[in-house]
Amino acid sequence: MGWTIAPLDVSGAIRKVHDFLTVDAAAPLQAAAAAALAMPETYYAGLSTTYRTKRDRVMGILTAAGFRCIRPRGAHYIMTDMSALGFTDDVTMARYLVTEVGVASVPGSSFYRDRQGGQLQHQFCFCKKDETLTAAEQRLAAWAR
Repeated sequence: MGWTIAPLDVSGAIRKVHDFLTVDAAAPLQAAAAAALAMPETYYAGLSTTYRTKRDRVMGILTAAGFRCIRPRGAHYIMTDMSALGFTDDVTMARYLVTEVGVASVPGSSFYRDRQGGQLQHQFCFCKKDETLTAAEQRLAAWAR
C-alpha cells in the first residue's frame, strides 16, 4: 500500500502504471500462481532445504576467499563486504572477478542512490546449479591463494 502526491500530468501516468501492474496480471503469471498454490507442502520444504544448503555453501566459499558475508533472511543472494580484499571500488572489482577469476557478482553500488553507500559491497547469487557453485568455489579458492 502506498500513496503519492504529484502534478496532474504525472499522477495520470502513475495511475496507468499502477493499473497495469496490479490489475492486469499476465495470464501466464496467473497460471503459474495457480500451479504454485497446488504444489504439496513437501515441495516447498525441499526447496527451502536446497536453498539453505546452497546459501551456507556459498557463504563458506566467499568467507574463505576473504569476503565478509551478510547472512540473507530470505533472499537468493548474499551481500558481502569486500573491504579486506584490497579493492576500493566495487565496479572495478566486479570487472576483475569476471575477467580474471571467472566469477560474476553485482557491484553493491548499483543498489544505492548514492553509489558510495555500496562501494565496498558485492552481491553473489546462490540459486545456481551445483556444478556452477563448484566451479566458482575452485576459481575463488585459486584466486584467494
